[in-house]
Amino acid sequence: MGSIRKLKKEIETRVYEVLSDCFTFSELNPDTKSDEISNIISDAVNFRNDLMHRVNNPDREADPKGIKAHYQLVNSDLVNGVDKLFNRLSSVSKKKKK
Repeated sequence: MGSIRKLKKEIETRVYEVLSDCFTFSELNPDTKSDEISNIISDAVNFRNDLMHRVNNPDREADPKGIKAHYQLVNSDLVNGVDKLFNRLSSVSKKKKK
C-alpha cells in the first residue's frame, strides 16, 4: 500500500463488495436461511471496524520499519479476511443449489 488513505479506501471497497454480494444474494434468494447471511454481514462489519481501528491506532513506539510492517500485516489480513467471507457466502449459495 502506498498510503494510509489508500489502505482505508481499499478496506472500505473490499468489505463493501462482500456486503453488496450478501444483500444481492438475499434479495435474489428470499427463501434461503437469512440467519447465515446475517451472520456473514455482521462479521464483515466487525471485520471492517477492526481493520479500521488497527489502521488508525498503530503502535507509535515501534520503529519506522515496525510501522510499515504493521500496515503490511493489516493489508494481508484484509485480503485473507475478505477471501474467507466470500468463501462463506459461496458455501451458503452452494447449499441453496442442492
